[in-house]
Amino acid sequence: MAEVLALLGGRSLIENKEHRLWPIVTDDERARVMGVLDRGVLSGSFAPEATALEEEFAHFCGVRFALLTHCGTSALQLALAAAGVGPGDEVIVPAYSFVATPISVALEGAVPVFVDVDLATGCLDAAAASRAITARTRAIMPVHMHGGAADLDPLLVLAKQKSIAIVEDAAQAHGATYRGRPVGALGVAGGFSLQGSKNLSAGEGGIFVTNDEALADLANRVRNFGQNLPFAGRAPFNLARPLDGARELDSMRMGSMFRGNEMMAAFARAQLARLPERTAQCIAHAERLSSALAKLPGVIPPPILPDRSSVYHKYRVRLDPQQADVDLSPLALRDLVMCALRAEGVEVVLWQAQPLPAHPIFQAQRTAATRAHRSSDESTDIARNYDASLYPVTTRLLDSSIVLFSQSCPLIAQSSEMVDRYAEAFTKVWTHRHALVAWARANASVP
Repeated sequence: MAEVLALLGGRSLIENKEHRLWPIVTDDERARVMGVLDRGVLSGSFAPEATALEEEFAHFCGVRFALLTHCGTSALQLALAAAGVGPGDEVIVPAYSFVATPISVALEGAVPVFVDVDLATGCLDAAAASRAITARTRAIMPVHMHGGAADLDPLLVLAKQKSIAIVEDAAQAHGATYRGRPVGALGVAGGFSLQGSKNLSAGEGGIFVTNDEALADLANRVRNFGQNLPFAGRAPFNLARPLDGARELDSMRMGSMFRGNEMMAAFARAQLARLPERTAQCIAHAERLSSALAKLPGVIPPPILPDRSSVYHKYRVRLDPQQADVDLSPLALRDLVMCALRAEGVEVVLWQAQPLPAHPIFQAQRTAATRAHRSSDESTDIARNYDASLYPVTTRLLDSSIVLFSQSCPLIAQSSEMVDRYAEAFTKVWTHRHALVAWARANASVP
């Protein structure tokens, strides 16, 4: 007989202090950052650490060009700008992602148009994207959710048929593959994030990628106030005069200061050197955990798909009350299990709790569109598109699932022993799920 649940007075299986925090900082990161300070070159269009990171990351992703940016959102903006997205254009995005996805579209003056997602992967549904295309659609932005590759081939076929661009949001997916190819630039361009929680962390930062030199040049201009800064015209970087340069400062188009800095690049280079090994270990741990959880009725771990890989930036588990023989709504079961797991010492979060159109920023735009009473066959009816009730799959996914491990203590940072403890804790809670429901009802915690 399994132990009494910690929530009901039993012993917790895991102590919080046993988790490893992320990112893991070693003497290598410290030495590289100190090397930047000792050199005294902290920034620059072609500064040495930034250009070295760009070359190394391009090799890692199997792409021709990479550009360091100050965050993942600006990397996405460069990708959208390079794809020709501008004011009045529409870009199709999934209703489930981090808000940076649609905001990057809006920052380029374009309109994010939401579509529903696939329940199993949480990634954009290609059929839904096809139905959302209008005369104003300029691009589709699939998101490789939680480090798992989206189904790109149907989208690439659709994009070719409709003469629109595929811009990949690979913020969480460093090293993920689709049909044997690294994600990021399987469309025209893409963006990664180096934010502190990401598998490749630099605290903040992003990387734009593409295989098209013309798009790389355009993105580099956007990254530098719209000034001419072609790759072919790179001059040797003068370490003695790092803030000086001979290029003209006339801005040729709209742009901003989206570059990253040298300390960010140095830290990321140290992390990148260890990323393949850490990723392989993370995948092995995820598959080991999934094998254990799949034995529990009504517990659905992340899918393992034959044509793509995940780097498990996040580990989302779905719960099915019917399969579990539990008389609760998915939402009630989700919240109850989360409480019980937390009592056992498990790091468990929701991460996102509602579809992106439900965010106040988009509800405000919906209200404005409703008042304006404008709609046409040429464009998307925003008042309707931003109705969060139109995304039942996204809502179902979020109402019936939890994310194991947290931003501060992600799966990639944990030991195999900790992963086994998570499997043990989840099994303990699930074995007692009926007692847990009875306790909750006795305490009026659930209907």
